[in-house]
Amino acid sequence: MENKLFSIAGKVIVITGGCGVLGSDMAQYLAKEGAKIVILDRVQEKGDALADKIKQAGGDAIFLMTDVLNKEILEQNRSEIIKVYGKIDVLVNAAGGNMPGATIPPDKTIFDLAIDDFRKVVDLNLFGTVIPTMVFAKSMVENGSGNIINLASESALRPLTRVVGYSAAKAAVANFTKYMAGELAIKFGSEFRVNAMAPGFFITEQNRDLLLNPDGSFTDRSKTILAHTPYGRFGDPEELLGSLHYLVSDASKFVTGTVLVIDGGFDAFSI
Repeated sequence: MENKLFSIAGKVIVITGGCGVLGSDMAQYLAKEGAKIVILDRVQEKGDALADKIKQAGGDAIFLMTDVLNKEILEQNRSEIIKVYGKIDVLVNAAGGNMPGATIPPDKTIFDLAIDDFRKVVDLNLFGTVIPTMVFAKSMVENGSGNIINLASESALRPLTRVVGYSAAKAAVANFTKYMAGELAIKFGSEFRVNAMAPGFFITEQNRDLLLNPDGSFTDRSKTILAHTPYGRFGDPEELLGSLHYLVSDASKFVTGTVLVIDGGFDAFSI
């Protein structure tokens, strides 16, 4: 008899920030495993190209333009998804990002922080998780079950230097994850779960300039990170996929309110 504990075939999975480095890898992987993928992002050209790539590989995917901070647009997205697939099984909140003004480089102090940029970073990462959760969880409740996976960060767990705005926002995402786990389960039943993934250090377009010099060598910050990572290297985006698959599948059916850390040992290490 086939073991279907980890099967995700036929699940309708919505991914915000689906065109990002991590989001696009997630979309392609989950589609290969038989899921029906809804890519939500802001760039039509990139979204259409990703959806086409998935289809050409034999997968099932659609792209919808969105704004994770606009509830009305997200509600329109929800209506279109229900029209195409009839339901929403899983929401992956992968939209997020940072801004230079919300960071504090070594030559500056907290008094140089650009509050407007700080606010934008909190809006994107926190409200960009809260608002899609409100919109798509409503459809899940109507359907009787649902699974939400948020993207937190290593910076949600430990106060890293420089990234003050991003860290504050991701710490709030981790807290919101735990809150929503209780909120949905207590009020709507045990068929609802909410978890988060907390990636450690992965080189993406958003942090490339912070971690790599123009010649591709590691910056001083990278060297510090790696010195505190027992694995001694950065993660590859594909190394998030097994954890994601576990959380998407029924293998994690009794798991809710957790923050799953994928960081090569960074959070466990001290000296």
